[in-house]
Order: sequence, then structure tokens, then C-alpha cells
Amino acid sequence: MVTASHVLDRVLVLEMVRVTEAAAVAASKLIGRGNEKAADHAAVEAMRAALNTLEMDGTVVIGEGERDEAPMLFIGEKVGSAQGTGPRIDIALDPLEGTTITAKAGPNALAVLAIAEQGCLLNAPDVYMDKLAVGPGYPEGVIDLNKSPTENIRSVAAAKGVDPSDIIICVLDRPRHEKLIAELRGLGCGIMLIPDGDVAGVIAVTNPDTTIDVYMGSGGAPEGVLAAAALRCVGGQFQGRLLFRNDDERGRAAKWGVEDLDRIYHLNDLAKGDVIFAATGVTDGSLLEGVKRRKNCITTESVVMRASTGTVRWVKGEHRNEPGIGC
Repeated sequence: MVTASHVLDRVLVLEMVRVTEAAAVAASKLIGRGNEKAADHAAVEAMRAALNTLEMDGTVVIGEGERDEAPMLFIGEKVGSAQGTGPRIDIALDPLEGTTITAKAGPNALAVLAIAEQGCLLNAPDVYMDKLAVGPGYPEGVIDLNKSPTENIRSVAAAKGVDPSDIIICVLDRPRHEKLIAELRGLGCGIMLIPDGDVAGVIAVTNPDTTIDVYMGSGGAPEGVLAAAALRCVGGQFQGRLLFRNDDERGRAAKWGVEDLDRIYHLNDLAKGDVIFAATGVTDGSLLEGVKRRKNCITTESVVMRASTGTVRWVKGEHRNEPGIGC
């Protein structure tokens, strides 16, 4: 059992929701406007401003990129109003997970944030990660990245007591996954292809209402840390292995302290100790409703989870004065 952190105060649980709400509401102004960069920029600025109101000594370990690539919320940036005096907290964030989705008004765009005590979140390089995830209730070891997709699906199906053809897998709709999709369809599996947003895709395996059993395929390594943080709170299994396309990416990994380039990471390698995860819907999706702009208010839907208690809170917000989202 995960013990409660003496650093992560219970008050921070709802404070994290206020942060993701602010980012989601800011990004929602750009839904369907076709401008990915503008939507991302709005979410980043709003999340940064909200984080800087919190009494903590925070460090971004998963952010928008390195300092010379990202003017705000870059890896290593310090946030919070109590630098040097407040609790030291590591932060993994994606102010707008699904920039293309937002620009095209598609489903499952989120504002996402995870926090933990200093040193408890993997400082993952911005490279691809091969990912494999299942929800809670399966025996440990039911999935294994060293095995083929076919072997993993048969293992999950046996543990669930169904045929492989009854398993539904979530996969990012990318050309690089053509062989994976063909192999899975050869088993007769159902495949839910998503255009973007693999944090939501991984988390979907924890929710029976989505009917998704397994997440497979490659996506961003930083998003893998965020997804692992969520699974730490609600249960499930996750394995990830960094993928490198060139020497530049291998050098980037070495810069962030990755020594074993072939290592398979499990949940506790990516997000250990007490973890708080929060997400607010930007557009409607399988996990959360998106931001709705009504005549007299803005409504939001968020989820916040904590590993030490296993608590999951669903938070519906009505914001009558947009500048006061954090109230």
C-alpha cells in the first residue's frame, strides 16, 4: 500500500483541479479554430499562472520541452510562490494533451497534471516510448513488452476468461502502427483507433464503460509518465520502453540520466510514492466532458486521483466569472 506523503498536503488535491481547469478553459476558446499553436500557448500560459499561485517549491520534470524550445513550462522550470521555503514537488504536465484534436474540435483533448515528492517522477526525455497497459484486476505479469502483441492479447484474454477476439485494444492511428493493427485484426480483436491523446487512451483501460481492455503502441515518453501516474492511483499495469530514431535522441536521453537505453519501465519506475493526478476535459471524450460555454457561466468536468488513498474524485465546476477560474 502506498503511504500518504508528508509533503503532498490534502489541500493540493483540489488545487491541482483548479490548475487543470484554468488550462482547459483557456484552450477551449480555440476549439475548432484550426490553430494548434495558439490553443497550446493559451493552455500553457493559464496553467503556468495558476501553478505560480500555489505555496510550493515546484519543479517541472515533464513539460513543454527544453528551455530553448519552450518559453514557458519548460523542463527544469521552477513554479510556485514559495521557492526555497515550500514543499519540494516534482510536476509532470501537459497543458493541452491533444493540440490537433482541439484545433479540429475532435474528442478526448485534456489538460493534464501529475505531482509527486521530489525525485518520484521519471524525468523522461522527449522521445517515443513503446507502451503496453491494462486496467486493474489482472494478475501481475499478464502483460510483457518482451512478448509479441499476439502473446500479450492471448495472455489478457486467458486471464479475463474470453477469446482473443473478444478483446478490444486502443491504438494511436499512425502509419507506424500498420503492422501492429494487422496482427491484432488477424486475431479478430476489436481496435479503437484514436487520432491523438494517448494519455486518455491509456487511462481508458481503467474504466469499464469504455470497453477497452488493452492499450498498445508507441507515443510520447512524457505522456507515458503522465499515464503511469494515473494508473498508480487507480490500479492497472503499465510497461514502457524508450524508442530512439537517431543518435541525437540517444544523446538527449543520456543528458537526462538514462543509462540503460533498452530498459523496460514499470509503473513504479515512472511514478513512485504518493502521486496526485488531475485532468480536465477540453473537448468531450470517453473520460471527461469538455468545457461548455453557456450564457451565464462556463462548465468544466475534471477528475483528480491520489495514490495513497486510492481516491478518485469527479469534479463538476460552474465558473461564473472566467478570470476567477481558480476561486
